[in-house]
Amino acid sequence: MKKWLLFLLTAVFALVLSACTANNDAGEKPADKGGDDKETETAEEKVLYLNNGTEPTSFDPSVGFDAVSWNALNNLMEGLTRLGEDHQPEEATAEKIEVSEDGLTYTFHIREDAKWSNGDAVTAKDFVYGWTRMLDPNTASPAAFLGYFIEGAEAFNTGEGKIEEVAMKALDEKTFEVKLTAPTDAFLNIITNPSFFPINEKVATENAQWFTESESFVGNGPFQLASWEHDVKMVFEKNPEYWDAKTVKLDKVEWAMVNDSNTEYQMYQANELDVSDVPSELAADLMDSEEVSIQDQAGTYFYRFNTTMEPFTNEKIRKAFATAVNQEEIVEFVTKNGEKPAHGFVSYGFQGPDGSEFRDTVGNLVEFNAEEAKKLLEEGMKEEGYDKLPTVTLTYSTSDTHQNIAVALQAQFKEALGVDVELANVEGSVFSSEQKELKYQLSRSSFLHDYADPVNAIESFVTGSSMNRTGWSNAEFDKLIADAKKETDAEARWQLLMNAEKVLMKEMPIFPIHFYNQVALQKPSVSGIVRHPVGYLDLKWVDKKAE
Repeated sequence: MKKWLLFLLTAVFALVLSACTANNDAGEKPADKGGDDKETETAEEKVLYLNNGTEPTSFDPSVGFDAVSWNALNNLMEGLTRLGEDHQPEEATAEKIEVSEDGLTYTFHIREDAKWSNGDAVTAKDFVYGWTRMLDPNTASPAAFLGYFIEGAEAFNTGEGKIEEVAMKALDEKTFEVKLTAPTDAFLNIITNPSFFPINEKVATENAQWFTESESFVGNGPFQLASWEHDVKMVFEKNPEYWDAKTVKLDKVEWAMVNDSNTEYQMYQANELDVSDVPSELAADLMDSEEVSIQDQAGTYFYRFNTTMEPFTNEKIRKAFATAVNQEEIVEFVTKNGEKPAHGFVSYGFQGPDGSEFRDTVGNLVEFNAEEAKKLLEEGMKEEGYDKLPTVTLTYSTSDTHQNIAVALQAQFKEALGVDVELANVEGSVFSSEQKELKYQLSRSSFLHDYADPVNAIESFVTGSSMNRTGWSNAEFDKLIADAKKETDAEARWQLLMNAEKVLMKEMPIFPIHFYNQVALQKPSVSGIVRHPVGYLDLKWVDKKAE
């Protein structure tokens, strides 16, 4: 057995033995608390029990740009369009959408019965307000780049233009118009992202912190935020003001916040949760279970180098560490959830004009090669004049899965490169902000597609992007992305994107581990949970039968 694998298995065994115990109240069914509790579940109520893992980063649609915020927020609010059960965008708050012949101007007609959870009418001005807040440089929204398709949006967001020059406006109370810089086939898909949700202007101007507590939160989605015990539990209730409330079958959704997959699984076994991830240690025994659901998801688990911090200022040293990673062994022996090893950044699921997969056409851009890794490290150290490699610290956010992968990488670097890498574990809320501030040498990350196009992934690394978080900059890469966004010929555009990914992986400011999938245990009594390959968890169509 490989040394790194033996080391990993020993560490994982110790981790399982020390798995944390859930908070006594986290995920506990209201019926278990006694008949006098105001949240007692009646025999008629349909309550879905889920785990969000951790506290949402923010329920401000412009700020909560991550899965722990999106999955919940997507059920509390709704944009002009929504991904349907078939994963395609469909009319939502907008009941009618008109597109000009040149494909540049979109006119959205908002439903007369579209209302906020407090009873206010949803208006075109609420969309202007919400989208403006996202693009406002003072908001510092990590999602702002998604709006650059809109004429004037990028200039406003980067401080080079005025809000008056952004081509979006309320034509009247219920009509919202947007003009794009170029025809964008994915636009109706892009605006399903929570960053494009409206914000109740009246509520937000009266209370700038409206999104921080259940008492002040106002949404327009299938559910409303009934209670929020921070870092412990959230309770959603069916929103009677939602325009399509008749479709919603659940009465409540209770979200625990337990950040340990083994504890989550124990709660699932105890019927305290209706859905659970599959702990990697139990994957071999559980993957054939009738309760396991495996679905595609467009996204990549990867690591970022800080190219402004030694030793990763050197390209060859970055490549040495990247080629020392054996992705196949990590998915087989560590994650064990049937993921595909990643040898490029763009995941599977995107077909080009000729019908072929983007990933297959570009091919493998980084692969395990211990001999080459050792050679590159020696060359890089010589270029930098290192007699000894500076201490390398690998930082990851709190999670048993992240820890398992970090331990595996530590062992692989030792075996292939002879380098002792230190590990550092940081709480998620701190990790995110410090990674953006380039405080880590080498740190874990993940990317889930915001919309169904390869450019969404690759453009994360353009110079100055809030999603870059590596300090890397390349003029050729930036131009390829800019040209791809303006290119109207589909085949030429696809080639520009493929060339951009090749440049990215040549200079290696990142290295990929695996492409995501969605593996979950789900109780037979539950049906209708929609997990979009590109998108978010959707509970609008969920039903739950009495057991």
